[in-house]
Amino acid sequence: MDQQTRQALKHDQFIDTAQHGLEWASDNRRPLILIGSIVGALLIIVIIAAVVFNQRSEKADIAFGEAMQTYQTPIAAPGQQVPPGVKTFATAAERAKAANQGFLNIANSYGMTSSGKLARYFAGLTYIEAGENSQAESTLKEVAGGWNSDLGSLAKLALAALYRQTGRDSQAIEVYNDLTAHPSVSVPAGTAQLQLADLYEAENKPEMAKKVYAQLKDKDAKGPAGMIAAQKLNPSAAPAPGGVVAQ
Repeated sequence: MDQQTRQALKHDQFIDTAQHGLEWASDNRRPLILIGSIVGALLIIVIIAAVVFNQRSEKADIAFGEAMQTYQTPIAAPGQQVPPGVKTFATAAERAKAANQGFLNIANSYGMTSSGKLARYFAGLTYIEAGENSQAESTLKEVAGGWNSDLGSLAKLALAALYRQTGRDSQAIEVYNDLTAHPSVSVPAGTAQLQLADLYEAENKPEMAKKVYAQLKDKDAKGPAGMIAAQKLNPSAAPAPGGVVAQ
């Protein structure tokens, strides 16, 4: 077969392939248009959803900042001189109740945003400060069961503190052990173990506390938690230069 013939055959094959494609497109023109329309509509929906989400996130961020300002408002004792125009609260509980309402509004209105999720956690904290323990527990459990592991760990740590305050040490111990087994960036295992040892000390169980401190010291000798554990085991030892506990 000469070169000219081979080129003619290739040309014919290309024409056949192109013709086949044209015929298929013609036969499936309506489905293709329909698919294209659906894809285009979905793309528009995604873009609109992203714009709406960003707008809601911005509103949530602003509202969260305002709630945090309330939460950080100074507390002034009766008769204390306060500069003109400076807002104060008489007690921490009063301040917590005011901030709590703001955090709840954000969490309920913008719950899918980062600020909304964070606001629910702070709602749990302010419930504790306001003395509303039942609401605090249910709110913090909701945060602890969420997808954000760091925020969930913080909520568990707050729950453990609430359990201790309300005489439920056994539940607090379970939480500390869970946090130790499932550490996160926000609550490393060492932090949970230090809290567990502190609980044992408060229960007047020094030997159990020492056991936790010893394990922590061996696992994390050069880390902050390990150095604190070493200091607890040997209170008379002065920290060496660089923060290392002298042995």
